[in-house]
Amino acid sequence: MSEIFTGSFTQQEPIPEQGIEAALAVLRHGRLHRYNVAEGEVSEAALLEQEFAAQMGAKYCLAVTSGGYALSTAMRAAGVKPGDTVLTNAFTLAPVPGAIASIGAKPAYVGVTEQLTIDLDDLVAKADQARVLLLSHMRGHICDMDRLMEICTAAGLTVIEDCAHTMGAAWNGVPSGRHGLVGCYSCQTYKHVNSGEGGLLVTDDEEVAARAVILSGSYMLYDRHLAAPGPEVFERVKYDTPNISGRMDNLRAAILRPQLRALEAQVARWNERYGVLEAGLRNTPGLTVIDRPKAETPVGSSFQFLLLDWPEEKVQAVLRRCAARGVELKWFGAAEPQGFTSRYDSWRYAPSAAMPQTDRVLAGIVDLRVPLTFSLEDCALIARIIRAEVGGVFQDPA
Repeated sequence: MSEIFTGSFTQQEPIPEQGIEAALAVLRHGRLHRYNVAEGEVSEAALLEQEFAAQMGAKYCLAVTSGGYALSTAMRAAGVKPGDTVLTNAFTLAPVPGAIASIGAKPAYVGVTEQLTIDLDDLVAKADQARVLLLSHMRGHICDMDRLMEICTAAGLTVIEDCAHTMGAAWNGVPSGRHGLVGCYSCQTYKHVNSGEGGLLVTDDEEVAARAVILSGSYMLYDRHLAAPGPEVFERVKYDTPNISGRMDNLRAAILRPQLRALEAQVARWNERYGVLEAGLRNTPGLTVIDRPKAETPVGSSFQFLLLDWPEEKVQAVLRRCAARGVELKWFGAAEPQGFTSRYDSWRYAPSAAMPQTDRVLAGIVDLRVPLTFSLEDCALIARIIRAEVGGVFQDPA
């Protein structure tokens, strides 16, 4: 009898008890708004910002309502204006070009390699089209950040990093989000820490930090931020920076603080699971495993493989056969968005030129979540199922 996987690809671990207790304390005193504090009290949101800045080795941190809000705020704070072109990855998810479009700017797409990272040669060719690169570390794959920063510095491109999938990852020991002007992170349920929804941004630039705080809706309460620049910086920018409220509340911050303290241990657990999947799928006929560079410290919270140059009907057969055995796979090659995936040519608010090499890679990308509710045995079973079904379809002459 064929093995069946019965687990859930969307079930997360429970919130740690420390987070539950901290959340209950906030609920009991009722001061959920980040600026609503008792005499002598420091808000959970301010403590979260201070702790995450220290964890990332950054001068400044701001907690906001979502990762997408962090991206749009970072671009506004960096000076992106309506009508500006912003470069970004062709392989990403809809909130990234959506953040660009939300401020009236125009996305322009850079290709993807078979390593699922931004095509640096294509970036060189397109670097003169924009002043800002919104770099998406899509599905946790980090490109050669040393070369990328050399390209962007030479071209005068400001880099803003979308680290929704790389919180806890690094390149040559530098934490993801710390190469560019701003690093942006998501705290949504399916990311590396879970507050349901939420976001964080870090920077070492004092004016960018001050503008971001004002944009998030600080009014005049700058002194209630522990990871923000001094009042003289706010004086320079406060009259020409709009309030576009998107503050994180104390309830979510309370839930997040203990999770961030456990992030390193959680990363190790994800990478164990990733390693089991990788070992189980390596050398499967017709399937390409993505080799990770030695300079990268990844977070294996999702897993991708390539069915390069397969006809659509065979890819769809793999998806159906795996689904029948309980393994939920996503595919980035569909002409219409499916399963919360989409392609650069799906976002019709941002017209794009044809990208044949990128289309070839996207047509081969198969993706699955790896929640920490999976055991190592679960991951081995999932790999056996995928291996068997890919092999069955690959060898089928029909």
